Amino acid sequence: MTEWDPEDERAWEAGNKAIAWRSLIVTTFALVLAFAVWFMVSALVVRLPNAGFDLTSEQLFWLAAMPGLAAGTLRIVHTFLIPVFGSRHTVSVSTLLLTIPVLGWFFAVQNTETPYAVLLLLAFLAGLGGGNFSSFMPSTSLYFPKRLQGSALAIQAGIGNFGVSLVQFLTPVLIGTAVFGTAVGASQTLQTAAGPQQVWLQNATIIWLPLVLIAAAAAWYWLRSVPVRANFREQSDIFRLKHTWIMTSLYFMTFGTFSGLAAAFPLLIQNTYGGFENAPDPLTFAFLGPLVGSAFRIVGGPLSDRLGGARVTHIAGIGLVVSAAVVTLFVTPESLAAFPWFVASMLAVFFFAGIGNASTFKQIPMLFDKRQAGGVIGWTAAIAAYGPFVLSGILGSVIGATGDARAFFWALTVFFAFNTALNWWFYARRNAPHPC
Repeated sequence: MTEWDPEDERAWEAGNKAIAWRSLIVTTFALVLAFAVWFMVSALVVRLPNAGFDLTSEQLFWLAAMPGLAAGTLRIVHTFLIPVFGSRHTVSVSTLLLTIPVLGWFFAVQNTETPYAVLLLLAFLAGLGGGNFSSFMPSTSLYFPKRLQGSALAIQAGIGNFGVSLVQFLTPVLIGTAVFGTAVGASQTLQTAAGPQQVWLQNATIIWLPLVLIAAAAAWYWLRSVPVRANFREQSDIFRLKHTWIMTSLYFMTFGTFSGLAAAFPLLIQNTYGGFENAPDPLTFAFLGPLVGSAFRIVGGPLSDRLGGARVTHIAGIGLVVSAAVVTLFVTPESLAAFPWFVASMLAVFFFAGIGNASTFKQIPMLFDKRQAGGVIGWTAAIAAYGPFVLSGILGSVIGATGDARAFFWALTVFFAFNTALNWWFYARRNAPHPC
């Protein structure tokens, strides 16, 4: 591909539209798998202690946090890959690399003597999946005209985010049956309230291997690279722009919250309500949070195209402030009667985070030129990907120090209020200096 101008209506209708949507389909499929691998650890850690792994609550939170540390760091690298290597090479190779954590966890969960340091390393490597977002999304932004970028990016990110709920929903189903027989190894004994149960933890990892290989091959054969070239120095001009840092904070409010709480939600349920008789299975409910956030990210894209990204971000910010404050009422329960209210308030946080994920990505292409917008999308996504590391780490420390999560959610409430005010002042208020 030697020329590409998505704003050229004649070329768009003559064939560029088909290329853009084909590229979106391929990269979105790959992104679903990237998110599934990224959050694979969050679904496994709640089962490890009862399967014979000697791990403390704080160690489990750090295992859930490590993929976020890797994802954020790798996203910084991914931010600059598309203008250097192009979409085809970047998407296909980064997808193929997901086989490393998949195979690593496949062997690790079958041996209860696996050292904690090895589990931490494998948790870090699962963050390879999280890193991919910051090259896949800028790639997509290059294919579509500005009028469709809100919708295209929301579709890709929203469906991609479904990988989180998919892995959390499928894990208990897959590990509970001998779906692959003895071909993938022997079963393990899981201690439950109802007595010992045979499980196959490795099923929750190996299921992704053939899909990852298919996605990598599809990217190699069907993607073409948009002719946008820039080295690192040329791309670093985004760091001199005020709006880069404002949008970074806003996107951490939305996606940092989504990813961080998605990683921590199973352990939060287990630590808050697991001590009661007939306590709920964390994975029965945890997948609902990322499911809601992902679905409404898709909805938020067209809504932002219609109403304006800043306005929708403002509404999402207010919703996050209120819902996070409400969560504090249900993290020190006296009985399971509070559990439905806890889940409902957490789902409200995910709902508004999902809407805000889409609206912030609508704002970015309105504030920057085409090349800079791709870089800022990658950079903001990189910092927000630290959400699982930051939020899971802090949440585990707060619970360890105070016994519950109230202080954590009050701190989130203040953070949400600050960012909502920031968005209102610069972008959403009447006569705002930079309406977007």
